[in-house]
Amino acid sequence: MTVEQIVGLVLALLIMLIGVAGCVLPGIPGTPLVLIGAIAHRLYFGGASVNLWVLAILLVLTLFSIGVDYLASTLGAKKLGATWRGMTGAVVGALVGLFFSIPGILLGPFIGAFLFELLGGYEYKQALKAGVGAFLGLLAGAVGKFAIAIVMVTLFLINVLYRAMQQAPA
Repeated sequence: MTVEQIVGLVLALLIMLIGVAGCVLPGIPGTPLVLIGAIAHRLYFGGASVNLWVLAILLVLTLFSIGVDYLASTLGAKKLGATWRGMTGAVVGALVGLFFSIPGILLGPFIGAFLFELLGGYEYKQALKAGVGAFLGLLAGAVGKFAIAIVMVTLFLINVLYRAMQQAPA
């Protein structure tokens, strides 16, 4: 690998790591950012980058992760009685929670869903249950996206390193 390829790989991996963080932090597009890092690397380095089959697999995994996130969030919330207000509150709570470190990130979605359901007319116990459902749904979606993002980064890295070893002069 040349110095330029090493720098390019490091930059692509930094973009991908931001994407991995985005799987658990709201406001950062998780797996789509991992995919963008792989595509940018391929566009710049061409044949010395990830192959097209792996890019296709990364695209499928990105679409799958979006589906997993949506289904987990929706099913978790609906199972325990959350409405669209609870889901909206969970997202707002997660964004506000970013300003309060780890406790805010963990409690923000629950508090947001709970408060939005209370404001929407739910009684305390119903709103509490809906808040738990919205929180668990978002948590399940984040865990699923995180796992898929790790698989994507690993697949990209293994493929790029394998191709670099194949092209190295003997």
